[in-house]
Amino acid sequence: MRASPISPTVDFDANGVQHGFLKLPYSRDDSAWGAVMIPVTVIKRGEGPTALLTGGNHGDEYEGPIALAKLASTLKEEEVSGRVIIVPYMNYPAFRAGTRTSPIDAGNLNRSFPGKPDGTVTQKIADYFQRHLLPLADYVLDIHAGGRTLDFLPFAAVHVLNDSSQQARCEAAMRAFGAPYSMRMLELDSIGLYDSAAEDAGKVFVSTELGGGGSSTARSIAIAERGVYGFLAHAGIVDKQTARSGEARTSTLLDMPDGSCYTTSEHTGLLEMCCNLGDMVQAGEVLARIHDITRSGAAPVEYTAKRAGLLAARHFPGLVQMGDTVAVVADILECNIPVSVAQ
Repeated sequence: MRASPISPTVDFDANGVQHGFLKLPYSRDDSAWGAVMIPVTVIKRGEGPTALLTGGNHGDEYEGPIALAKLASTLKEEEVSGRVIIVPYMNYPAFRAGTRTSPIDAGNLNRSFPGKPDGTVTQKIADYFQRHLLPLADYVLDIHAGGRTLDFLPFAAVHVLNDSSQQARCEAAMRAFGAPYSMRMLELDSIGLYDSAAEDAGKVFVSTELGGGGSSTARSIAIAERGVYGFLAHAGIVDKQTARSGEARTSTLLDMPDGSCYTTSEHTGLLEMCCNLGDMVQAGEVLARIHDITRSGAAPVEYTAKRAGLLAARHFPGLVQMGDTVAVVADILECNIPVSVAQ
């Protein structure tokens, strides 16, 4: 395997606080000897576990970049036992463009693992995380939201894993994140996921979906910030008292057990949602209508829930295309679980 073309300007083994870049050479029309400069912060004190925290895996999701940019500028060496590696804008070209995928190569970073050191820009970024950053980490948190095309109830998430011990460790870290909802998540397309790369490497991995619509809110950012500290405290990297907000919180455990949770549009048109996020729905209940935009006078097509449960996600834009996910209905497994960073 070729060496990665990415070189860090920080020393991951040095104590202290370092702010630098993951430098990826990228020759282009406006800069023959240019580079993609991905910001990175490393905070290390002594021996201990390592947490790898990432945002901006998709460039139109903002809770992670905001929460992690704030953490990088405020977390002090004396508050850390071990090491925290912070990459607020993981797919930096996509983040700069405000798009889900990279404007350079149309690469979806979260479908590009394990990557290639001699591939496209996105594949080179994936390869560097796969072979150089993930091996350093014990705990991995990747903060997502719905971007411009989806909206979610705010949840932290894990996947169902074959290793029950690893599954239990991931679920404990998910609960420590302390989002209002916690999800055992089913992926429609798991090929090339960063999640899978971390899980296959045996890491404690937690992801999130904290809103959507291509923006963020004060509430969703607060959830991300509290969650990061809860995650770090659970890992034993920051003091548990530092992570407590003084506010008693609970989480509701959700599950997406199979494909019937998803409602997929078979039409293109104008979307009329008939239920709100967080609503309880019954099997057969109308979730949405899609109106024909090529003519007037045509009756809309109704899409109904395949199962009873909680509306956990929905399509965000007012127009929908054939193949788009319209809604996701999740099972409620347990309500009002106390959130504790001491789990």
